Amino acid sequence: MSGETSVDRIVPVNAATLPQAVAETTVGPDELPAKARQLWDEGGRMQTVYARWKEPRRLELRYLVSRPKPKGFETWIVEPGRKRVPSLADIWPLIGWSEREVTDLFGFAFAEHPEPFRLVLHKGARVEHPPFDPRASDMPIPVSGERRTVPAVAGDKEDVQLLPYGPVRADVVESGEFLFFYLGEHILHYHPQLFFKHRGMEKRFEGLEPQAGTVLAERVSGVGSVAHALAYCQAVEAAAGCAVPKRAAWLRVLLAEMERLYNHLHYLGHLADTTTLKVGQAEGRLLEERAKQLNARLTGSRFLRSVLKPGGLRRELLPKDWLPDELEAIRREAARYAQLLSDTDSFLDRLITTGPLSRKVAFDQGATGPVERASGVDRDLRRDYPYAAYADLPLTVPVETAGDAYARFKVRAAEIDASFVLMQRALLLLPDGPIDVPCRAHGGSHGLGWAESSRGTLFYAVHLGKDGRLDRVKIKSPSFSNWRVFPFTVHDSNMMDYAINEASFGLTIAGCDR
Repeated sequence: MSGETSVDRIVPVNAATLPQAVAETTVGPDELPAKARQLWDEGGRMQTVYARWKEPRRLELRYLVSRPKPKGFETWIVEPGRKRVPSLADIWPLIGWSEREVTDLFGFAFAEHPEPFRLVLHKGARVEHPPFDPRASDMPIPVSGERRTVPAVAGDKEDVQLLPYGPVRADVVESGEFLFFYLGEHILHYHPQLFFKHRGMEKRFEGLEPQAGTVLAERVSGVGSVAHALAYCQAVEAAAGCAVPKRAAWLRVLLAEMERLYNHLHYLGHLADTTTLKVGQAEGRLLEERAKQLNARLTGSRFLRSVLKPGGLRRELLPKDWLPDELEAIRREAARYAQLLSDTDSFLDRLITTGPLSRKVAFDQGATGPVERASGVDRDLRRDYPYAAYADLPLTVPVETAGDAYARFKVRAAEIDASFVLMQRALLLLPDGPIDVPCRAHGGSHGLGWAESSRGTLFYAVHLGKDGRLDRVKIKSPSFSNWRVFPFTVHDSNMMDYAINEASFGLTIAGCDR
């Protein structure tokens, strides 16, 4: 399509609580750069791009963007046909990884991409057809026996050393290889190589009944089970046009904040560990354990699984009589613990000025969640694009501007306190009533759902086939975004600060290697 773009249709989104909608605009490939620059000028934000096969051999690209006025999400639909689609990475650097992912998984190359290198498929992986090609088999991708070649450092850099660390690392941490080019303790350049255990989770959704997809969504990233299930369920509900009951919406907020609580407590304990505060680590892990025990008492699952479903909740939860007192006890201990960390000079010395991330780099490269808010980018989906019952609750969004590891610590510590306020308010005002409604999307429909996880913005786009089963599920996870940003804080830093810097980002590899 050429000439003026047109809004073809409006698709309801998160109909449970707000009459928001996602505008879908058909855009020609040649129009994309101008549209992207206009979005920048208007103060909007590019979120991601993904591909799907509209029909066999008929590829469709879908760009998800957020607009400030009127506030909402919009999808640009591009059908390339035989045309080359220009890369938007020079305009919106944050989309670079998403475009490379499309290239690896669908075999579609963007024109003039500034980083035309493999991302998901490693060097040595030989594929007859890209994993999402209709002709591809469901068998694992065969990898050749070629050894990875490490880029050489030439010229007058003969003193530069290379440290390839991983992919098998100590303890039980996830697989990833990190290349450090360094002089003494000074890191000149850092390159993370992820996707060693890419599980093809998006592919695994294909052919499932929408109700069954929740179980899979909960396992994309184990420590984000509620956020993933919630975004997925809201996408299915958008496709079906169903509104969940008010009680279910409020209980969803409670579950989401309980997940945020144990993740942030784990974060504080891990950060204490990297700064050699072993007692601090133990206390943080103990508080995390107590929060998980509350999860198990409320839902039967320490990770809050098997509770959400499209249309509401699987079963009733009865937290009012006992949970407020238990939460208050943990709140007092968590506040004391965070204050003790803040009063420890050796802790502060290792965090202040470590891993600084400027506001410009955070925005340009797509940082999200506490990472971006610690760099002065004030965004939170719970407030800006409310879902569940967040529009009816007081929400404090902590923001810092220093952008270093200490700022990231302060944001998360403040979010813990804000979560307690939200949970207690939700319990106080929890309405009675049903917890679920029938929710069945018709064949050919699609929807978008989102959630603000403990690590940042999370999107699910769900497309159903004509038979009513899942045809395409796209996941835009926060760790995928923050892993792209992280190297900018490692270049030109100190080797002794690396572990602290990585811990301050709160990254997960599973959330990236979907």
